[in-house]
Amino acid sequence: QVQLVESGGGLVQAGGSLRLSCAASGRSFSMYAMGWFRQVPGKEREFVAAMYWSGGSLYYAAFVKGRFTISRDSAKNTFYLQMNSLKPEDTAVYFCAADLSSRVVGTPNWGYWGQGTQVTVSS
Repeated sequence: QVQLVESGGGLVQAGGSLRLSCAASGRSFSMYAMGWFRQVPGKEREFVAAMYWSGGSLYYAAFVKGRFTISRDSAKNTFYLQMNSLKPEDTAVYFCAADLSSRVVGTPNWGYWGQGTQVTVSS
């Protein structure tokens, strides 16, 4: 089992920045893929970014490319989403996710999820 705990959400003005953190525990040493998703009320959860725990390729949704960066700190078993140039349309609950399989990247079917953290961008 893997437990994920997010932090770092909040209220920020348009153009500002936030960094979300996702601390992993449990079988975290076995994590293969990690990612971020977001959801607004009444809409489906959507993919934001993903990477492999071992490093290598990074994956981003088109609407965040160039503004958001996913990264990880292996020593802390924590991964991050740095969000810059935030827009009001980025307002959502952000979820981190992890899985023991690399095949989840590109799908919504991740095995482990955090509880979500609210990000609100004011205009």
